[in-house]
Amino acid sequence: MKSQFTPSWRKPPAWLRFLVISLLVLGIFFRFANLDKKIYWLDEVINSFRISGYTSTELTQDIRNGDVISIEDLRKYQRPSPEKDVIDVIKIVASEEPQNTPLYYIIARFWVQWFGNSVVVRRSLSALISLLAFPCIYWLCLELFNSSLIGWMAIALIAISPFHILYAQEVRQYGLWTVMILLSSATLLQAIRLQTKFSWVIYGVAVTLGLYTFPFTLFVIMGYGIYVIVIEGFRASKTVTAYLMSSGAALFAFFPWLYFILENSHKMGDWRAKEIGILPLIKIGILNLSRVFLDVEFSLIHSFKYFIPLILILVIYSIYYLCINTPKQVWLFVVTLTGVTALALIFPDLVLGGRRSTVSRYLIPSYLGIQLAVAYLLSTKITSSFTNSIEHKLWHIAIFFLISIGVLSCEISSPSQVSWNKYQSVDNLGIAPIINQADSPLLLSDGLVHDVISLSYLLDSKVRFQLTEQSTIPKIIDQFSDLFLFNCSNKFRAGIEKELNYRIKPVYLNQLQLWKVVKVESN
Repeated sequence: MKSQFTPSWRKPPAWLRFLVISLLVLGIFFRFANLDKKIYWLDEVINSFRISGYTSTELTQDIRNGDVISIEDLRKYQRPSPEKDVIDVIKIVASEEPQNTPLYYIIARFWVQWFGNSVVVRRSLSALISLLAFPCIYWLCLELFNSSLIGWMAIALIAISPFHILYAQEVRQYGLWTVMILLSSATLLQAIRLQTKFSWVIYGVAVTLGLYTFPFTLFVIMGYGIYVIVIEGFRASKTVTAYLMSSGAALFAFFPWLYFILENSHKMGDWRAKEIGILPLIKIGILNLSRVFLDVEFSLIHSFKYFIPLILILVIYSIYYLCINTPKQVWLFVVTLTGVTALALIFPDLVLGGRRSTVSRYLIPSYLGIQLAVAYLLSTKITSSFTNSIEHKLWHIAIFFLISIGVLSCEISSPSQVSWNKYQSVDNLGIAPIINQADSPLLLSDGLVHDVISLSYLLDSKVRFQLTEQSTIPKIIDQFSDLFLFNCSNKFRAGIEKELNYRIKPVYLNQLQLWKVVKVESN
């Protein structure tokens, strides 16, 4: 990188300035719109348990004991426990979900203690954090491209990206991780440029925070290492030494949590290792990539699926254009940021089998790299002097197309209660109205408590619950107008029919299931 940092403050055309400001306002609006209207799905429920400080054992002892409880009794465990503090939150995350590092949970714990515990308050933390991505990506573009114009274009792309807005509205850490990736990238380039101890300390702190936000920051650091070593000509230079020391200090600071991950690795789910085949991997990968720019339900608007190849062509050409038109110090950074995390997930899927690379949130570093390449392409093209006016118009059309599908995606998804990444709880929308129609319903289940609590956010306060351990048949109090079984085991349903003399009728059978229980009259 150049030792003299002289960013270009060239103002974009007036129409582009107006457009970027408008998109920024829209992006902020969409991040906070309808926060209470989305279903509070399984992962958010689980994270609320962690933030509140409750363990799985406590849930089992206090909820799944066969007592009849109300919605308020059930949601008590979604509110911070006054008997538990931040240290308890860290211990619970370390023992039960160590793959989710604790920084977000710590911040969220203080947030709900200070501002309340409603769904809007919980989700607004992620929305607020996501706004920090705007100055961070602008700073990164100044360090990388020496161009404020590219920075503004990158802000516009990330502001209306339906993918980033989706994760800015959830009680999960991925909005924070996005900010940490951009921040660590900008601080790395600044440290390379300034070559001061303080700048390398700032970089070290940034990547440490990134590691404690999400452990896949390790892949990002690996990409940084490849970048630094290559631009330094594979020499043990001062820059390489400083990078190794700063990154090594960050890894050392992360080592205690890495111990928890290894110690409790047996508790992590293995669903990502389920093999699905190469062709589905490719299809899902392309679909996930397109969702960075376009996210609509293709079954509803069938013609939009034909835009996916156009998006893929634009992405490929953006990376190609970046590589042939910028110095190695620029294009190599984008390529390593994009490629290392993607390869780290794709390679095990191809060799060992699995679908790790289909989890789009794991690929946030790759998507950010792609957005940087697209921002460079569009910024360069709209400010270039074309001898052919048709080509000039075509690039303006391309910008209009990309912006339009992003805004349209946000407009469609904003009022929607469910999105593609909440598939585990989508059936709640069909099940809840059936239960709410009853005058005095009782819901029985020996299934996952988290599913029941997720459903409860759509149920009326009149609903009561009776939860038990797996296959344990409760004593049913005969004072309710309707009895329902939710997501129960086969043994539980058989026991209800045989031991308690009830007849069970299915009323909703999908990923989540609901049955109605009817008393069999004796002769």
